[in-house]
Amino acid sequence: MSDYDLVIRGGTVIDGTGAAPIAADVAIANGKIAAVGTVAGKGAEEIDATGKLVTPGFVDIHTHYDAQAVWDPHLAPSAQHGVTTVVMGNCGVGFAPCKPEDRDRLIELMEGVEDIPGAVMNEGLTWDWESFPEYLDALDRRARDVDVCALLPHAAVRVFVMGERALALENANQGDIAHMREIAREAMKAGAFGFSTSRTISHKTLAGDHTPTMKAQEEELIGIALGMKDAGSGMMEFVSEWAPDLDGEFAMVRRITETSGRPTVFTLTQRHARPEAWRTLLGHADKAAADGVPIRPVFGPRGTGALMGLSGSQNPFSGTRTYHAIAHLPLAERVARMRDPEIRAKILSEDPAEFNKFPLFHRLNWDKMFHFGDPPNYQPRQEDSFAAIAAREGKTPQEVTYDALLDKDGTDFVYTTIGSYAYYNFSMPEQLLTNRNAIMGLGDGGAHVAFILDAGFQTFLLTHYGREQAMFPVEELVRRMTSDTAGAAGLHDRGILRAGMKADVNVIDWNRLGAGKPYIAHDLPAGGKRLMQEVYGYDATIVAGQITYRNGVPTGALPGKLVRGPQA
Repeated sequence: MSDYDLVIRGGTVIDGTGAAPIAADVAIANGKIAAVGTVAGKGAEEIDATGKLVTPGFVDIHTHYDAQAVWDPHLAPSAQHGVTTVVMGNCGVGFAPCKPEDRDRLIELMEGVEDIPGAVMNEGLTWDWESFPEYLDALDRRARDVDVCALLPHAAVRVFVMGERALALENANQGDIAHMREIAREAMKAGAFGFSTSRTISHKTLAGDHTPTMKAQEEELIGIALGMKDAGSGMMEFVSEWAPDLDGEFAMVRRITETSGRPTVFTLTQRHARPEAWRTLLGHADKAAADGVPIRPVFGPRGTGALMGLSGSQNPFSGTRTYHAIAHLPLAERVARMRDPEIRAKILSEDPAEFNKFPLFHRLNWDKMFHFGDPPNYQPRQEDSFAAIAAREGKTPQEVTYDALLDKDGTDFVYTTIGSYAYYNFSMPEQLLTNRNAIMGLGDGGAHVAFILDAGFQTFLLTHYGREQAMFPVEELVRRMTSDTAGAAGLHDRGILRAGMKADVNVIDWNRLGAGKPYIAHDLPAGGKRLMQEVYGYDATIVAGQITYRNGVPTGALPGKLVRGPQA
């Protein structure tokens, strides 16, 4: 008879606290860590981890699996990168609460803000809910390969309470605010992890309409935050343009945090047009933390990069009149047409945004557009930009980009950074990785499905900063993705390899760890497409004591559950 369900033998244990690695076994029983050290007892199953790293499962607090979690038991790409718990519902968008007559509105908003095709959501969403507690119940009925935690999205709340007035960006009245406060209280009591909102012009519908939350007044936000205070739980997730008054906007966030007593996290990126503003925001966050006001920035470990191509959802010419007329054609036929000199001349002469209202289009520029390469190059040099190449070759940047799109018969991508790469280096994330108040995240798993693939930030953090550059000790990088992120979300039952903690574990082959070049897969509902990649080096990923992935391949085990609220 076995002593344990699973024993991981002889690995190098990195426990998630930042402590130095140790050689140890890890024993698991009944979904929890039973022992870390020399384990004499036998496991019903054993993994030989000699020469491998053994870490806690990664916790990602910024994802958008709100739709995918309804239909898909496998929350890839994140689950392939060692992530065992996700927090979704960020950026103020989601699907509950929702009246039946507002379903299309929330789908259109998610399609614009997070680039998830409307046809995919229309087919995949079951809509067996109206209130937020009912949405949680719907999630609870489905098994998955990771645990999911859900935030209450402000846009859904606002439309539910205010209807057309929310879409017209009108101010909420006292009755509206009281209703929103009660919805927030009810959602936290049912198991929401907090509330998310957005005040950025980058978040629009495909029709170009701003997110309903963009101009919400401080009184409304305080009302919702007080709903969390009434329930005694929940964090606030905040996305803002931080303009025109950066200091005033942050002061508002601080007042809301102080009034409600609930912690706040906010997205921190480097806008290319304002490359130093992030330093001011970081200073404000550090000052708040020093004063005992829990406000933490969330950042990515590299530039936020879009993959633009003829096989993806967007390319730099997708809004031109001539390309729009051929966009429906199969890829091979489109490429043949685009190689025609007459069509090429027409596309290059036309307005690239005439038929494309995609919200992030206004942040694209030729100075930050590059050949992607194989293996992928996420740190291209300024002299490699299409603008620089054009200057050397006597061409326009548009001509260089057009020709790059046709490489490899239109199957290749061009890489463009839309944030946090103003100086063509990683100076911003490198500094933030030295700041204990900053949280590594923003991979956006489940969103921008055929445009951005940053859901593997965990693998990139380890390989780039740990193995290739050796800038940070691996135990610190692991801490940032485990106990740090888990603690920020109130998940105090995971993120550390210690007896009694939840048995979410990765067994990692350090020398093999990495990810392949992204490719397009047609595996979403309604034949929808998304970016995927092969991932290497995760020998095993374990959720609640069950092996969910072996060498990047799902085992079929689905121990993932809905997590209802903070865990002791």
